[in-house]
Amino acid sequence: MNNSLILRILFAGWLLAVAAPLNAQVGRHQGMIEPNVGDEKELAKLPHLNPELVKGIVERRPFANMLELHKFLSASLDSKQLNELYSKMFIQINLNTAPRDEIMLIPGMGNRMVREFLEYRPYTAIAQFRKEIGKYVDEKEVARLEQYVFVPINLNTSSDETLATLPGATPQVIRVIKDGRPYKDMEHFRREVGRSVSAKEAPRLERYFVIK
Repeated sequence: MNNSLILRILFAGWLLAVAAPLNAQVGRHQGMIEPNVGDEKELAKLPHLNPELVKGIVERRPFANMLELHKFLSASLDSKQLNELYSKMFIQINLNTAPRDEIMLIPGMGNRMVREFLEYRPYTAIAQFRKEIGKYVDEKEVARLEQYVFVPINLNTSSDETLATLPGATPQVIRVIKDGRPYKDMEHFRREVGRSVSAKEAPRLERYFVIK
């Protein structure tokens, strides 16, 4: 194979890489429970969640974010208990908008790593998060941290595969979301999707989307 042909192949590969959009999505879980969608039996098995707390979570959900859930739980659990619980259960944070206080709720998070999270905003995809944070910690730690985060996806163009990464996004929910496209704004989304899912489901899903 001559040099000219090799260069053409490499250039074609580069064009494909540039043209291919990064799939913004929710970080891959490793058994982490999402408290807004986990059933009562799953929640009851988690450390430090007694029946009263489980009932409280179910009655109050969906929680808008992790800070809201933390406010509820911290009235009953101390910092050590919360840290143990958050290693098993967490509402994933928006990498592009989460405040420092919310990022610090991730177990094992320190000030240095918070700075790294913030430095690379705005994130366009989980792949970008893996690459940038992988400069500071090993693959195992990147995978652990990924469980706690998400990058909002485009409501009007995201594929079925990307939509399926959202917690609680059943085939029925995905179909409902797609049937309402294109959405003009989030109010339009809430109105259309709210006709087919529960009153709490549309607001829960909304946090994972942007409209472009």
